[in-house]
Parts: sequence; structure tokens; C-alpha cells
Amino acid sequence: MEKNAEKKVKFFDRVKKNEYYLKWIKSPFTYLTAAILLALFQIITLAATGNPWGVSGVFAYWGAWIVELFGGSVDKWYYFASPGAQATLDAGILEHAGTWRNLGIIFGALATALLASGFKIKKIKSKKQIIAAIVGGTLMGYGARIAYGCNIGALFSGIASLSLSGWVFAVAMFIGAIVGSKLLVKFFM
Repeated sequence: MEKNAEKKVKFFDRVKKNEYYLKWIKSPFTYLTAAILLALFQIITLAATGNPWGVSGVFAYWGAWIVELFGGSVDKWYYFASPGAQATLDAGILEHAGTWRNLGIIFGALATALLASGFKIKKIKSKKQIIAAIVGGTLMGYGARIAYGCNIGALFSGIASLSLSGWVFAVAMFIGAIVGSKLLVKFFM
């Protein structure tokens, strides 16, 4: 039993020193590498699904499926009234390509953080921090829905699709980031 434990320790010691682990998992990517990977993922997503990459729209469908799971109906809601939306709802959560992409993002980010030893549970400093997180998350979610996309769907996919709305979103997001940062420093730091 002890020999197995020693073998495991030696294996992980070798992995920690491996040049590929250090380069691709432990170290952060350069901006250029990250940009190229994002562009490749966008191309693959568009080719595989016929739709540009989107994240926040999937959450609207997840919410609708949860409402339906508890006996509610979203058929009359404006957002889900189109035949395409109805077909997506009828197909179910596991048949939705966006569900698999979002789950991949969530579990991929967790796996990457764990592999890079970057996962940390931090102590909540104050009630202000909780309030800021709830208010900020709610405003971001609401904004993503009224803009028909978040920084991925409305900005990244919008610009990649040569849409003017992507550039308008970029300007508005830049201004919002400046204002939000100043408010964060003033009220919560």
C-alpha cells in the first residue's frame, strides 16, 4: 500500500516539473495565444452549430426549462414565442448545443483552475461585498438579456459577424467598465 502511495507522489512530482504542464496548464496564456484560441473556438462553434458563440441566451433557456420542470409554462412569454424558441424548448436541455458549451466552459474553467493550483476559497470580507456581488451579477444578467447577449454573444460574436451592434456594444461596455470601476472603488474598496 505504501509503495502505491510513493509511486503516486513520484508521478505528481514528475508532472509538476514537466515542461508541457508548466507551459500549457500552470502558466497563463499570452494575450495573443488566448486571442487565437478564442477565434478558433468561434470558428469551430459557427461551423459545428451554424450559430455564433453565445453564453447568456442559454441561461434564459435554462430558466425556462426550470419553470417548466415545476409545472409552469413559458409558451406565452415574448422571448419564447417564436417557433424556433419553441422548437428549442421542446427538444430539451440535453439537445441544446449551448448547454454543452456552457457546461464545458464551467467545468473546463474549474478543471483549469484546479490543475494550475489557482482554485481558492476566499473569506467574504463584508456584507458590502455580498451586496455588490448580488447587485452587480443581477445588473450584468439583466443587461445581457436586454442587449441580446453578453460580452461573448453581443461583443465577440457580433464583431466576428461584422455586425455594427458588436461595435456599439464594445463602446458601451468600455464606458460601463470605467463607470463600474469608479463606483467599485468609491463604495466597496
